[in-house]
Amino acid sequence: MEPLENNNRDSNGYETAEKIILRWDSTASEEARERMIFETDRQEAGLYLQAVDEIQRSFSNTSISTSSNNNYTNAADDQSKANTTIQIAMARLEDEFSNILITHTSALETDSLFHPTSASTSTHSHHELEENDSLSNDNSSSNSLLFFQHCESSGSSSYRSTSSIREVDLMPAEAIYDLQAIAMRMISSGYLRECIQVYGSVRKSAFDSSFRKLGIEKLSIGDIQRLEWEALETKIRRWIRAAKVCVRILFASEKKLCEQIFECVGTDIDDACFVETVKGPAIQLFNFAEAISISRRSPEKLFKILDLHDALMDLLPDIEAVFDSKSSDSIRVQAAEILSRLAEAARGILSEFENAVLREPSAVPVPGGTIHPLTRYVMNYISLISDYKQTLIELIMSKPSTGSRYSGDPSTPDMDFAELEGKTPLALHLIWIIVVLQFNLDGKSKHYRDASLAHLFIMNNVHYIVEKVKGSPELREMIGDDYLRKLTGKFRQAATSYERATWVSVLYCLRAEGLHVSGGFSSGVSKSALRERFKTFNAMFEEVHRTQAAWLIPDAQLREELRISLSEKLIPAYRSFVGRFRSHIESGKHPENYIKYSVEDLETAVLDFFEGYPVSQHSRRRSQ
Repeated sequence: MEPLENNNRDSNGYETAEKIILRWDSTASEEARERMIFETDRQEAGLYLQAVDEIQRSFSNTSISTSSNNNYTNAADDQSKANTTIQIAMARLEDEFSNILITHTSALETDSLFHPTSASTSTHSHHELEENDSLSNDNSSSNSLLFFQHCESSGSSSYRSTSSIREVDLMPAEAIYDLQAIAMRMISSGYLRECIQVYGSVRKSAFDSSFRKLGIEKLSIGDIQRLEWEALETKIRRWIRAAKVCVRILFASEKKLCEQIFECVGTDIDDACFVETVKGPAIQLFNFAEAISISRRSPEKLFKILDLHDALMDLLPDIEAVFDSKSSDSIRVQAAEILSRLAEAARGILSEFENAVLREPSAVPVPGGTIHPLTRYVMNYISLISDYKQTLIELIMSKPSTGSRYSGDPSTPDMDFAELEGKTPLALHLIWIIVVLQFNLDGKSKHYRDASLAHLFIMNNVHYIVEKVKGSPELREMIGDDYLRKLTGKFRQAATSYERATWVSVLYCLRAEGLHVSGGFSSGVSKSALRERFKTFNAMFEEVHRTQAAWLIPDAQLREELRISLSEKLIPAYRSFVGRFRSHIESGKHPENYIKYSVEDLETAVLDFFEGYPVSQHSRRRSQ
């Protein structure tokens, strides 16, 4: 169709435009209220936009003529009439703008967004879309120029170079062109604020819907801090997953949409619209991480805090790229501050964990001298710490606060840093945790009344520490083989101390000294002393066997090594003693009361040691 105005822009053009505007005045027409122009047909929408353009030109010309014409009254009337028509047109365009947004706004299918290959992503710049769209191909049509008037992008925005950002097309190209055409007319008529408000209102509802699907709840910082930690752990996992989608897809795609609609109509209008739309959702998103960062510290929170820290650290370049304008400074600052507080929380928790290990107060001895629950907990904890080695090496910058060998404080162990030169602060903290754990265990060992059991307890626990270090390549690398040898030496020393405390007195019964009597020219064996010696050995061995069968060495290899070690001392000594003095006992009465065990009996009895249950159960097991 022909444009509404002729080259002279006569009054007929204005009157025709005015009729079109008034025909779609929803306050005056039932049909206008029930129908939307841009849903009717493309030609009708084109006519309406051209009518708006004509009214805007007439309004501008009237303003000029008012200042240059003496007929002020007629000019003022014309201007008032044009102004009224513009207001009607803008109200209509605002409704059309809102309707197009609502029609094409829906929450993204968030499940597909977690998998990069499953969502269609936008790989075109703005001008590529325009060149490829069939509606723009007819360069000779003035209708298309007016109807789908849009601008060429000056080039891809810098944030699109961030490889992890994945934009998706939030609306079809035709809807974007319509929105752009409407926005240009509204903004050129001074309706920028209304345009942005309508856009923000509709698009925020899309974020609300997407957030619900992603599991991002509207919780205040106080609400989050009042939740039980078990519930928070689940929410943290969900948040990490959701935050990646929000920053890299939802926010980035929204910024692209704002640019497509508003970039050509004025400096920074697209950014103002973007910030107006996403600031609330962004604050809602980051408030969760902020609440965790300032919550009460406790050891069980460390690893989820580190997960949050790593996730936010990974997202930070994307946050800075998507929110790259001055008006979105507050979002970038909030993210950076949360990251800093998470780092400080991790450092604080590690320090508090060290103190908690040192001061752990349980005084009831664990039965059988087995591995203390504290040992298992601490070693599992520092094994997990080693899994976060790369993060914590960057966060932990200072050495642990330790005791000094010159401090004279009996409640704090010593640690000589000179022996550990060249290790990272994180490695020093891990070694310090092991030091304070051993210090605590040494204190707990004193609660055992039996010194042998105290040594067995230390042996079990330090051996467990050694095995946990060996079992984690990352932990072993940080602890180092030199310190590992030192720990190995400690549990072997504890094993030696156990053997001495238990078996020196037993083996003392199998010595020859004190059994011989001498007189005149002959010497002999005192049978009464020999019988007493056998009785003493039998009583002592039976007590050790009865008691230590119920003690426990959980590690099968360590248990076998200790049995072999004591067998190598006990069996040869008993075999030699019995072989040397058997005849003196068997020549008397009731020899079975004194030589109660064969060598084979002792070898079998040694197999009962350190199994963790009474001798009677061993007997039943052997008989089955």
